[in-house]
Amino acid sequence: MNKTDRLLAIVLELQRKDVIRAGDLATQFETSVRTIYRDIQALCEVGVPIIGAPGTGYSLMEGYFLPPISFTVQEAVSLLIGMDFIEQQFDDDYRVNAQDARYKIEAILPESVLIETSRVRKVMRLLNSDKDHQLKEKEYLEKIRRAILEERKIGFHYLKKYADSEGKRHSVRTVAPYGLVLVEGSWMLVAQCDLRQEIRHFRLSRMTELIDLRERFELPMHFKLSKYTPLDDRHLLVRIRFNHEIADKVKESNYHYIEDMEDHQDGFHVVLRVRHLDEVLQWVLGWGADAIVLEPKSFQNRIREEAQKILKRY
Repeated sequence: MNKTDRLLAIVLELQRKDVIRAGDLATQFETSVRTIYRDIQALCEVGVPIIGAPGTGYSLMEGYFLPPISFTVQEAVSLLIGMDFIEQQFDDDYRVNAQDARYKIEAILPESVLIETSRVRKVMRLLNSDKDHQLKEKEYLEKIRRAILEERKIGFHYLKKYADSEGKRHSVRTVAPYGLVLVEGSWMLVAQCDLRQEIRHFRLSRMTELIDLRERFELPMHFKLSKYTPLDDRHLLVRIRFNHEIADKVKESNYHYIEDMEDHQDGFHVVLRVRHLDEVLQWVLGWGADAIVLEPKSFQNRIREEAQKILKRY
């Protein structure tokens, strides 16, 4: 790394961290502490407001910001595709901001980089289908995002995927929203549920009649969405044998319940790990006669019953 690049990198590091020691900068940039001292002095001489002294660490004066001087083609493509993703998956507020950010990035790119970036982006595309449930997700996404940031409870009607012990799928929930997670193209809310008195997950597409209750809550100090790992309560194992001819299709399905896959002489064996057998019923039936349930016996019986119902319809 030459001196010019190192000086810029030092400023960017100072922007990222409140205080940083010369020794840490020397280690990061593989140079001597004495060289870092000279670099800090050079930056101060050209007007960069650095506060600190040798032995105590350095920081930038509050409010100072230096934008990156240039982007490589690969960096520009990464940023612009990221803007495309935000436009497609986030709410209208972020969509508008992503468009503005893209215009600003494109405005500072040298013409040669902009031309090459455009050429690369023409052969890469993010597909998104604006179906009705996705439009509703985006509408709710902004409301929930604001409630999370302002620590306000929300209420909504919820349609569960599977019925409870009483055969009901509908419920009314009041929750303290902790965070939003995009899972396989669908937004999920992680929230403390007043009804269940524990953290639960809710798909935005299954919500209706969302309201902001204006009731404040306090996010627990120990909760960090970036480190949150939901309890894995998938304790049921389902073993299925597929015909060898469709093994590639099974692999390509990337089905999230798949725990293990292995080739055997009699077929392609797959192990699913689930909470409820109903979770994988439709998926298994979709493979028709190319899939045979090996265990559990109760699931074999369920498949047989569904097949008989289908036969009666024809």
